[in-house]
Amino acid sequence: MASPASHADFNLLMNASPRGKSRQTSSFTLLAYDPCDTRCMTNQPTPASLGWKKWILGARPRTLPAAVVPVFIGMACAASSENSIWWRAALAGVVSLALQVGVNYANDYSDGIKGTDAVRVGPLRLVGSGVASASSVKRAAFVAFGIAAVAGLALAIVTSWLLILVGVVSIAAAWTYTGGPRPYGYAGLGEVFVFVFFGVVATVGTEYVVAEQMTLMGLLASVVAGCFACSLLVINNLRDIPGDTVAGKRTLAVVLGDVKTRYLFASLIAVAGIVIIVTSFVAGPFALFGLVGVIAVKPALDAVARGAKGKDLIIVLGAVGKAQMIMGLTYAAGIAIALI
Repeated sequence: MASPASHADFNLLMNASPRGKSRQTSSFTLLAYDPCDTRCMTNQPTPASLGWKKWILGARPRTLPAAVVPVFIGMACAASSENSIWWRAALAGVVSLALQVGVNYANDYSDGIKGTDAVRVGPLRLVGSGVASASSVKRAAFVAFGIAAVAGLALAIVTSWLLILVGVVSIAAAWTYTGGPRPYGYAGLGEVFVFVFFGVVATVGTEYVVAEQMTLMGLLASVVAGCFACSLLVINNLRDIPGDTVAGKRTLAVVLGDVKTRYLFASLIAVAGIVIIVTSFVAGPFALFGLVGVIAVKPALDAVARGAKGKDLIIVLGAVGKAQMIMGLTYAAGIAIALI
């Protein structure tokens, strides 16, 4: 997600810059340009140049499939019930999307004030790049959490008050991912949060609020959603290993190292594919439609296996997000057809 101020991540400059890490190419210097790196003074985005668009960029649209895919899959699992109330799925979608946007803003705020976004290659960070104040980003995070809370409360009123407890835990986990005195995202547990809340909770929760049931199919399908959601975070953290290492941010990728993190990404996709096959024995062969998404992620797998780094992993991140959406739509369609 490059800023409008720079559509290319690499600029060809005539002379070496003392502010960027570069390598000589003939008589030119290839300078890695990061619009979020405040040390690079070329074409820096400003609040005025970005305007309201900075809030869209800061919400990190490429991560949003992780929020909507489990809702689609949960809806499909609810198709087995004759008592499904479908308008509730819309509220479940609002909860999931608002939580995703909220955790993105919260991460931006926390990493920004701690300085861990000062040196990075990747999409725009509002606080780290200086295009938005820390206080405004913090407010945006809590506005998003507030929207999730209101939609979740509405669902709790019509289903079970226990959902309030689930909502409180979800928001607390979203904030403490990189916020607070002991953020678990700095302790290599970010993937656990993503798998639990954007896999199991979002998928099974959607099935429950729509049909007031929790099934084996829903639980198995949540593993698929969780694996794909985790794969997005793994690629994001693989890209950030150099900067996170310097900043002392011990993500799982930093702990595992470059090579093992690449194996982890491939393993997550493999597990997702295996579970899709398993669910075809539970729901029926139409569930195998979900394998279309696994096939769609192959270019990203190939790029990671070839050792893609830096800005190339931004492209991979986008490809994984698209494959995740394809998987979600085809898998949900297959499950619904099988269960109706």
